[in-house]
Amino acid sequence: MGVNSSAAGRGRRRYDSPLRDEQARRTRQAIVTAAARLFVARGYAATSLADIATDAEVARPTVFAAFGSKAALLREVVDRALAGDDEPVPVAERPWFRPVWQGQTPQAVLRAYAEVCRLIGKRAAEIFEMVRRAADEGPELSDLWETMQHNRRAGAAMVVDHLRTLTPAPHLPDHERAVDVVWLFNDPAHYRSLVRTRGWSERAYTAWIADQMHHGLGLDAS
Repeated sequence: MGVNSSAAGRGRRRYDSPLRDEQARRTRQAIVTAAARLFVARGYAATSLADIATDAEVARPTVFAAFGSKAALLREVVDRALAGDDEPVPVAERPWFRPVWQGQTPQAVLRAYAEVCRLIGKRAAEIFEMVRRAADEGPELSDLWETMQHNRRAGAAMVVDHLRTLTPAPHLPDHERAVDVVWLFNDPAHYRSLVRTRGWSERAYTAWIADQMHHGLGLDAS
């Protein structure tokens, strides 16, 4: 009886583990989705872990056990909004970023990157605005906002570096100035202003971003 019970127990643990892992992942997804919704609707400071737990239909200790703190949960919300899912794959290696690397002309690269800006803006514009507003509420959020700006600039630098590898080499301004231009226009705030507030179509927005980067980099005359 004891031996059989032990063997059966080992079997249940072995076969139930993937199920438990999937359940845990779904719980985390529900928590992140609820947090994103409430952070945007109410603001970071006005949203408690208890509020998020209620919205996600889980216990408050579950939220704390999964993320440890509200600030850590916000970081997960930001990461999920940027990437589109919880897979541990950098943005620059995602399939929807691939056309940027595949572009053979500056125009093609910037059109593809404008599409990336549209995708990220659609997912993350409201999240970015919420973090910007909350950045004055403490050093953790201020650091998060600075990290988000740094990461945007790193993304802009990758695009500029790729442009410089093309043949013939594009007539770009100096590296820092070129990165500044792309960094300015990859800001999800433009999507929020033009698409969400002013009602531009996504197609018009994407074309405008591509044109502005092209012009700002001095490629009109190349």
